[in-house]
Amino acid sequence: MKKIALVITLLLLIISCGSDTENTMTVTGKVKGLKKGTLYLQNFKDTTLIVIDSLQVDGDGNFTFKTEVENPEIFHLYLDKADHNDFNDRIIFFGEPGLVTINTSWDTFDRDAKISGSESNEKYKEYRKMMSNFNIRNIQIIQNAQNTKIALDSVQLDSVNKLSDNTVRRSYAYALNFALTNTNSTVAPYIALYEVPDANRKYLDSISNSLDKDVANSKYGKALKKYLDELPK
Repeated sequence: MKKIALVITLLLLIISCGSDTENTMTVTGKVKGLKKGTLYLQNFKDTTLIVIDSLQVDGDGNFTFKTEVENPEIFHLYLDKADHNDFNDRIIFFGEPGLVTINTSWDTFDRDAKISGSESNEKYKEYRKMMSNFNIRNIQIIQNAQNTKIALDSVQLDSVNKLSDNTVRRSYAYALNFALTNTNSTVAPYIALYEVPDANRKYLDSISNSLDKDVANSKYGKALKKYLDELPK
């Protein structure tokens, strides 16, 4: 009887190991310090954020999720700490087939996340870092204007607005240039479609037409083309 049970167990292990395909993404890692909560792996289906899988954590912050991914795309790792506060509870990353490792801490969940195993996410991280610098610069411009002891006159306010507008234009230019110089990455159509969709159409067309074949046929490559096809001529 014990031998039969052992054979069945081995068969189940073989079947479970063999269920992975070349498109399987395994997201694994640890949330340091997390004793109790629920982790959710999510992504967008059309315009709706759906739950792919979930895991209740009780005393151990280790986690593993598996899902099928045809092309690199954006995923969310959401932590429900049951504290009725969504602040610092969501990690957004580019997932792709293979092993993606995410290690972080429960109290600095999104800020301290270390993500490895996804080339697309490394490219996205590079982009987000520079865009964050533009955002910080713009906030500093506005805060400096608000913190003056003497009210600014119209000329000074106009100067502040021009500085802020210039920072925004530079961030747009950077986003478009980043997409145009990384057309071999799925990050390129994602940026065009979701970061700068109101940019001049000729730039968006240029990005779409320059995409590598595999990227053009990806989820975001197809979505970008559809978006441009539906724009008024």
